[in-house]
Amino acid sequence: MNVQRRLLPPIAALAAFEAVARLGSFTAAARELSLTQGAVSRQITLLEDQFGRRLFDRDSRNVRLSPQGEIYAEAVRSALGQLRDAALGLMSYRHSGILNLAILPTFGTRWLMPMVPNFVETHPDITINFVTRVGRFDFARERLDAAIHYGLPDWPDADSTLLVRETVAPVVSQGFLAGRNIAGPADIGRLPLLHMATRPGAWKEWFEHQDLSAPTGPGMQFEQFGTAAQACMAGLGVALLPLILIAGELQRGQLVLAPGQPMQSRSAYYLVVPQDKRAHPPVASFRDWLLGQLDREAAVLAW
Repeated sequence: MNVQRRLLPPIAALAAFEAVARLGSFTAAARELSLTQGAVSRQITLLEDQFGRRLFDRDSRNVRLSPQGEIYAEAVRSALGQLRDAALGLMSYRHSGILNLAILPTFGTRWLMPMVPNFVETHPDITINFVTRVGRFDFARERLDAAIHYGLPDWPDADSTLLVRETVAPVVSQGFLAGRNIAGPADIGRLPLLHMATRPGAWKEWFEHQDLSAPTGPGMQFEQFGTAAQACMAGLGVALLPLILIAGELQRGQLVLAPGQPMQSRSAYYLVVPQDKRAHPPVASFRDWLLGQLDREAAVLAW
């Protein structure tokens, strides 16, 4: 067997190996792949013989990846995932192709998603696949083309395009505010404060912006702004929320501003594109469309 063939084992063997590694069982892998247990075992033996390495530690009851198998399993899982994505892209390809986009949970659904029908209408040749991600990640490992990210424009090996800056303010339900004597921002510290897990220092920064000392003590914590907004509407306390994400609740009167000056966040929302994807046609089309939407929105607000 030449070197090239030895380094590229059959897909069937790799699929069997990945299934056993993931399920921890030859029987379960055989059931998933619609093969006999003996056929799966033969595929694993083929790989071990081909590489001269033991991939699994076996005993009478269990099968576990060997140290070498652990390393190889991660690579095989990634490679098979890329092959599946490539096949899906090939089958759904029309002209420009696929855009795999990471979005933030609340920002993506409340700010971006209402605009997406326009993109679909004006770019029928591009299919967007959405995934939810919070914080930085490895674009290549996640097989993503771009991300809408909240933070600073300092993502390594990527271009960050400013989308919108963020203003935050304390908000409550009308009933919650009416039942309390809240005359100014100093009184906010006496209320139950709702905290965002992703922004642990937000309240401290806001109180400092009001020239006040932040209160100490625990409070309810939430992972998503939408859940925190619901908690506010239920009268559980006051939350420091981005106004851009709760415009509907404010317009409908479900939430109202509590006393105190709004504050512009130090971070902002960016479209982040890894450098090797800058010229990818679906990415370029989406970036140009999104910036055009923002220009039109700014023109309407200015008018």
